[in-house]
Amino acid sequence: MRLLVVEDNPKMAAVLRRGLIENGHAVDVANSGHDGEHMAATEPYDVVILDVMLPDQDGVQACRNLRRRKVKTPILLLTALATTGDKVKGLDAGADDYLTKPFEFDELLARIRALLRRRDTEESSCLKFADLEADLLTRTVSRAGQKVKLTTKEFALLEYFMRKPNRVLTRTSIGEHVWDMNFDSDSNVIDVYVSMLRRKVDRGFDQQLIHTVIGTGYCLRLEETGD
Repeated sequence: MRLLVVEDNPKMAAVLRRGLIENGHAVDVANSGHDGEHMAATEPYDVVILDVMLPDQDGVQACRNLRRRKVKTPILLLTALATTGDKVKGLDAGADDYLTKPFEFDELLARIRALLRRRDTEESSCLKFADLEADLLTRTVSRAGQKVKLTTKEFALLEYFMRKPNRVLTRTSIGEHVWDMNFDSDSNVIDVYVSMLRRKVDRGFDQQLIHTVIGTGYCLRLEETGD
């Protein structure tokens, strides 16, 4: 999933970015409220993690502005302000959740998962396509009951495919959602990772699921023969 972290403290921003990347997310960072608001309004993020105490524009105001601009991306506010009044103010501004500093990183991850589930009420913690299953909580994958061992980045790539089945995904969209906005579109890293993922997911099965769309990108779909 592609996340935006809006945090002016470089150390905190680096910690959040590193931890989220290690858990398979693509992460962009904005260091001010205005930059964060602009990025959240113009880029397709799955969740925005927004610090309240920002130097130029506080996170509550940025959140309020985004909702006025009809941005529906789930927003998680981070702040050291722990009073009920502060929380109510943030939630009334349009935030979906509120996490008080300091916090355990596992709780942040759990809240992100909850926001993603809430975004699509029909979505469970398990993604399924044909005989392929991915458990988002345990980060395990199986096909036809056989376990498939994936690296963190391979799992993130598969998750993106499984959230958008039967759709052609361009290399640009894959790079932005599985890596980040600074991804080098001229790099062949996406092709390398798709190739590795395909070997693990499709090898040994009659039906190939991951297909190359020549000149465009890739698609997860059912088809009798592979590419």
